[in-house]
Amino acid sequence: MSAKRKKKAVQRHPQDELLRTDRLPHIWCPGCGIGTVFSCVIAAIQKSEFELDDIAMVSGIGCTGRMAGYIKLDSFHTTHGRAIPFATGLKLAHPEGCVIVASGDGDLLAIGGNHFIHAARRNMDLTVICVNNFNYGMTGGQLAPSTPFGAKTTTSPVGSPEEPFNMCALAASCGAVYVARWTALHIRRLTGSISEAMQKPGFSFVEILSPCPTSFGRRNRIRNPLDLVRFFHERSVIRNGIDPQDAVLDFNKNLVVGTFVDIERPTFLDNYQLMNRRELGDWPTLEPKAFVPEEQASS
Repeated sequence: MSAKRKKKAVQRHPQDELLRTDRLPHIWCPGCGIGTVFSCVIAAIQKSEFELDDIAMVSGIGCTGRMAGYIKLDSFHTTHGRAIPFATGLKLAHPEGCVIVASGDGDLLAIGGNHFIHAARRNMDLTVICVNNFNYGMTGGQLAPSTPFGAKTTTSPVGSPEEPFNMCALAASCGAVYVARWTALHIRRLTGSISEAMQKPGFSFVEILSPCPTSFGRRNRIRNPLDLVRFFHERSVIRNGIDPQDAVLDFNKNLVVGTFVDIERPTFLDNYQLMNRRELGDWPTLEPKAFVPEEQASS
């Protein structure tokens, strides 16, 4: 009688510590880039100096929003487009912590667009990660504010008649202090960028271009996941430090990626504390006769 075969012990993955393995398998399609991005997020968290109890992730609805369900941290899966206001409340309640918002392009820039611009204007101390797959992937591949001009979707079968958002330019013009864009292929640079964004006080924004062969690719003659990956590999050009206005996404040209903005300015909480401590200074007088230009006052 032969001896019973012993089961091989399953080796733990280095990222198991931050995975809710009971929620797996995940829902992402074959060839989707969100899993790779999720791995980069976890790697950035593991390298960060934050205690895990001081990190929270918030998401809205959509394929990317599932990250908050799979990560083993304090996490919240909110309603569509409402990740940033929820994250803002969380940050105000626990200012020392790091709050990561994981969102897709439709969730963040369509339904949640108003929240996005005002959080950037206030310079809320949030790390916002947007996986841009150019359409509403989860709900059937509809037109999104990120859909390239001329691209086909289920609601634009002959091509999108709209110019898409340049998300990085929008974030920068609204006041974000850290703005970067990578593709899901730039694993090392993307991980480093997420790590920098987490350490940066203020509103930091990282856009990631991701393949979506199931909903976007098959309607735009890039059905094979490898073709999309190859497209990103061949077309991506790194241009750090350029004006985000010059980083328009055009599928007929190179896809410009890099770290575009890395500046300092007071966060919302910095200004809020100044106001509460009455250290903001006097409001300038509005009486014309009493007004003295700064140059004249100093001479």
